[in-house]
Amino acid sequence: MIGRPRAAVAALPAYRPGKAAAQAEAEHGISGAIKLASNETPWPPVPSVAAAIAEAAAGVNRYADHRAGALRAALAASMGIDESAVTVGCGSAGLLQQLCLTYVDPGDEVVYPWRSFEVYPVFTRLAGGVPVTVPLVDHAFDLDAVAAAVTPRTKLVFLASPNNPTGTAVSAEALDRFLSKVDPGTLVVIDEAYREFNDPELGDPVTDVVPRHDHCAVLRTFSKAHGLAGLRVGYMIAHPEVVASVDKTLVPFAVNAIAQAAAIAAIGAADEILERVATLEAERLRVVAALDAAGHDFPRPHANFVWLPFGERTDDLSLSLERRGVVVRPFPGEGLRVTIGTAEENDRFLRTLAEVL
Repeated sequence: MIGRPRAAVAALPAYRPGKAAAQAEAEHGISGAIKLASNETPWPPVPSVAAAIAEAAAGVNRYADHRAGALRAALAASMGIDESAVTVGCGSAGLLQQLCLTYVDPGDEVVYPWRSFEVYPVFTRLAGGVPVTVPLVDHAFDLDAVAAAVTPRTKLVFLASPNNPTGTAVSAEALDRFLSKVDPGTLVVIDEAYREFNDPELGDPVTDVVPRHDHCAVLRTFSKAHGLAGLRVGYMIAHPEVVASVDKTLVPFAVNAIAQAAAIAAIGAADEILERVATLEAERLRVVAALDAAGHDFPRPHANFVWLPFGERTDDLSLSLERRGVVVRPFPGEGLRVTIGTAEENDRFLRTLAEVL
């Protein structure tokens, strides 16, 4: 190797994003492929957000506000919380890395159910931490088992709700009970990247859990429902002491000026964005009904994707779909994660899946 990378870095697996449609076309000599692999919204930003992006782009010769003060204030006002309890980062994934940098020393433990978001083990090992995984039960979390896995060496617990890739979710009531079992010296992070697609009857951790437990933090993002995946802006709600500590590990100007302007405009366009969410949720219901009618067994989704646990058939099915221009996200030997797209894209997926089966 050129240079001497840390052993932890040399041993890391590379994060594997969903394959682009253009890449699938080049690999298989096809055209007209669709990408249902990365849980993006199928539409561009709403007009008011697009206008804010264009306006901000004219000023990129200047650095952005490192702390993103205007965005923090807008987020706090929209959620009815104190501004000291919110921070921003380069997507919720950026904040996950900051949390590991902030809290995890070599040898410290990070507990999370598995399978879940793929960056959890990457960021844990990058900080020299020890991943402690707890198996899912019927594609969902066993919170009692997670609580039992926490030891005095545990610095962080990651809980993705809805979970990526299985789409299952945990109620605020269940999270409240779980946090009551976890020592305050361990920070519990509720990763809500798909918050807007979740069942509102499950409650809101920001209002129902964080105020009752100082050792709870909630992560959210503008990448999914708001259609800003390419701009990378996420945020965290937590006790002000947690916010202050995590802020110390923010890369200078990590949330760029265009991302800040777009996120502020998206908060102002909440009603319009929620209309798009409702459209995707209606499509999700339609896709679920079609998969049920075809006899598939899968967990009920709470995000903008469905999880199909095909087990050992996963790789072959994924390749067969891809060769026909439908790009989904395979988890080898486990299952397929399929993003909910437009009605036309969803029809094509359902039709193609039936063909390859």
